[in-house]
Amino acid sequence: MSTRPRILVTQKVPAPAYAPLEEIGTVDAHMEEGSIWPYEELLGHGPGHDYIFCLLTDTIDERFLQACAASNQRLKLIANMAVGYNNIDVAAATRLGIAVTNTPGVLSDTTADLAFGLLLATARRIPEAERYLRAGKYEGWGPLLFCGAEVHHATLGLIGAGRIGQIMARRASGFDMRVLYYNRSRLAPELEAAYNLTYAELDEVLKQADFLSIHAPYTPQTHHLIGERELTLMKPTAILLNTARGPLVDEKALVKALQNGSIAGAGLDVFEREPAVEPELLTMEQVVIVPHIGSASLQTRTLMATMASSNIVAHYRGQRPPNILNPEVLV
Repeated sequence: MSTRPRILVTQKVPAPAYAPLEEIGTVDAHMEEGSIWPYEELLGHGPGHDYIFCLLTDTIDERFLQACAASNQRLKLIANMAVGYNNIDVAAATRLGIAVTNTPGVLSDTTADLAFGLLLATARRIPEAERYLRAGKYEGWGPLLFCGAEVHHATLGLIGAGRIGQIMARRASGFDMRVLYYNRSRLAPELEAAYNLTYAELDEVLKQADFLSIHAPYTPQTHHLIGERELTLMKPTAILLNTARGPLVDEKALVKALQNGSIAGAGLDVFEREPAVEPELLTMEQVVIVPHIGSASLQTRTLMATMASSNIVAHYRGQRPPNILNPEVLV
C-alpha cells in the first residue's frame, strides 16, 4: 500500500502550486477554471484525503470536518489560499486535531492597490464615463461633464489599520491626503508617524472621512460593522470602499443610504452574500463593483498558491507549517 498522502485541491490554482504537492503525494485536483463545487459535492470529494487545499469559496464547516476525520484516510491539514479564514470552522478543526493554515502577507500591497483604484474610479467616475463614451454619447468637452470628487488633500478614513490599511495610508500620502484610522487597538506612536496616521474613535472617523475604506477582519463581532447608524453619520459627499469582507457592511442599509443620498457612492470588491449582489447596486451609476479581485495579480495569486502548498509540504515533512492558525494541534 502506498504511503504517499492524498491531497485534494478544490479549484484550479496557479500552476506552480501543483509541483511541490505532486512531489510528496497523489493530487486530486478540480481543474475546471472558475468552477466552484457546491457544498454537497465538496462534501463528497473531501473524505479520503490527508490534506485539503481550499479557497474562501469553499465552506469547511463542522459537518465537513467530521466526515473527513471519520474516513480511513484521516484529514490532517487544511491549507486555505487566503488571508481570511471565515469559511473554515477553525474551532471544530482544532477539536478534531486538524491543522488549519492561511496565506498572510503576500497580498497586502496588491489589495491596497485595488482599494485605492476603487477610490480613484469612484471619486472620478471613471467607469461611468467610460460607459458613456462606449455608448456613443460623447459629443465634446463640457465644463460639467462627469465632474467628480477631489482626491488630493481629502480625508481618508480607515477602518482597520493592519498591514493592508497601513499600505493604503502610504498610497494616500502620494495624494497629500489626511488619514484618520480606527482600529481595535491603537498603533504604536512610531507606526502612526511612519504612515502619517491619526487615531480617532469610530464615529469620529465616520463623520470626518471623505473616503471610508474598510480593512478589518470579519468575525462575529464585526458583522455589519457598518450599518444604518454608521452610514447616517457619514458625509453626504462621502464614498464607502470595501475590499475586506462583504458581511462587514449591511448591504441593504448601504443600498438605502445610496438611494436617499446619505452617502455619495461606493466602491465594492466584496459582497455580503457573495457571489450574490443586491440587485439595486448593479444599477447604480455611483457604485463601482468588481468581483472580489483584491489580490488578483498573477504574481500575488501565484505566491498565495505556493504558500498554501508550502504549508502542506512542511506538515508532511514533520515541520511546523509556517502559517498555522491553530498550533495547539501540533502538540
